[in-house]
Amino acid sequence: MNYELILLLLALGAVVGTMSGLLGIGGGLIVVPALAFLLPKFDISGDLVMQIALATSLASIIITSGSSALNHLKLGNVDLFVIKWLMPGVVIGGFAGSNFAEWIPSQYLPRVFALIVLALAVQMFLSLKYQSTRQLPSPFKTTFYGAGIGMISSLAGIGGGSMSVPFLSKHGVEMRKAVGSSSVCGCVIAMSGMVGFIMHGASVEELPPYSIGYVYLPALIAIAATSMLTTRFGARLATSMPTPKLKKIFAVFLLFVSFSMMF
Repeated sequence: MNYELILLLLALGAVVGTMSGLLGIGGGLIVVPALAFLLPKFDISGDLVMQIALATSLASIIITSGSSALNHLKLGNVDLFVIKWLMPGVVIGGFAGSNFAEWIPSQYLPRVFALIVLALAVQMFLSLKYQSTRQLPSPFKTTFYGAGIGMISSLAGIGGGSMSVPFLSKHGVEMRKAVGSSSVCGCVIAMSGMVGFIMHGASVEELPPYSIGYVYLPALIAIAATSMLTTRFGARLATSMPTPKLKKIFAVFLLFVSFSMMF
């Protein structure tokens, strides 16, 4: 085992935990590109790198978003209506996305998602100029939107915060509650997506040791170990920051991710 790489994964987990608490993301936008770069250094076959990166990212999101969600619940940053009606959709979409990932060539996923993230960043910047008074859609439509968020998130190995936070903010949900509610939904998306990746990877013979399906346990444990400790710090930052500043940070983050995934 390369201990320098383990140290890098521990540092990655610390960054992911802070960003999860601060922005309501599960960390997949950071974890997937990082693992795609690091996994070949663990002598993992290039043909399996993207699937393992996506599955391991989703597994780490369960822990990171779960820890972040608990902190936000304690701080009163969760909208229960949002959770009630988004949850069924994100469960169905998350599982469906992991199945579609088996059919779509992995090299196309980053660029498609980069365009989606770019659109979300632009929308977030535009929302800085006005305070949205639009109400959330009907429960049925909210569940439908949740299914779309869950599917795209699972395909990209993320927790969905990059889509659910702008969606909720656009429909008048206070930014802090959008972040907190996104953490709860992200945990559920990751669970349903991870189950799909484990099922599909169970019959693959070339997986590295210490894998459960496509989930690579050494990377998962290293990332989770530090991310659980730093989500509390991020959640407290989100609670103390003014909403416009939080939106600016989130929009800049989305731009960075979009361009990094595009190129």
